Amino acid sequence: RSVSRASPNLTFVPACLPPDPAEVEELQRFISNSKRLFVMTGAGISTESGIPDYRSEGVGLYARTDRRPVQHAEFVRSASARQRYWARNFVGWPQFSSHQPNKAHLVLRDWEKLGKLHWLVTQNVDALHTKAGSQRMTELHGCTHRVFCLACGDRILRSELQEHFEALNPTWKAEAFGVAPDGDVFLTDEQVRNFRVPACRKCGGILKPDVTFFGDTVSQEKVSFVHQRLAESDSMLIAGSSMQVYSGYRFALAAREKKLPIAVLNIGPTRLDHFASLKLNSRCGELLPLIV
Repeated sequence: RSVSRASPNLTFVPACLPPDPAEVEELQRFISNSKRLFVMTGAGISTESGIPDYRSEGVGLYARTDRRPVQHAEFVRSASARQRYWARNFVGWPQFSSHQPNKAHLVLRDWEKLGKLHWLVTQNVDALHTKAGSQRMTELHGCTHRVFCLACGDRILRSELQEHFEALNPTWKAEAFGVAPDGDVFLTDEQVRNFRVPACRKCGGILKPDVTFFGDTVSQEKVSFVHQRLAESDSMLIAGSSMQVYSGYRFALAAREKKLPIAVLNIGPTRLDHFASLKLNSRCGELLPLIV
């Protein structure tokens, strides 16, 4: 008995042609020849789950609005910036946290179970790989489902923080004006003005999502760990990323230096196009399930 699957949400997916059979065959050969595959995913793998990205042509945040994500230094320095960030995040959290993995996430989980995938690195902070069941994985930029204190390091679940927000803001309401890629929504300054933000319950310090904001850096310990996993691998697949952010791109440069074959699956151009062994311009959730 066949089990029907929900159709992908294509609201934030750029238009592209169906996979070319010859390209499917090329990727099949690439994966079949890989014994220890290193996979790096980006926002383009999650757009089919209904999460917008930043850079996609026509449908990404940068194409649709003049909004920009919060900068690390601004968040740390400014109480009003934190108030604005958390108010937007509070409104967006119920929807953002409800997003589910799509076929591409499930395929990568299955490859891991079959021993095809040596290590997965995601640049995404949406927890969809975790929800899919991937375990041999590094969240390069952290995850919005965790929160920590900048002062004492205490960690709590984002879902727990939502309860603290609700207790502090029992009568506060706001109507959202669109959804952003990192789980927040667009609100006016007037809407944000009366929103109250809790401090760390242990020390009174500043609470921050466990993610690498723009302008911040990934820890050297995590970078070294990922380089070690790459050193153990024999090929690299980039899925759903233009690799514009250096924190991920450096691993592609390292793979090129090691002369590893590199396949890129992304709608639109990437920084790797001139040295990738294979470039495919298809939806991750449409092409990856065709590979056996």
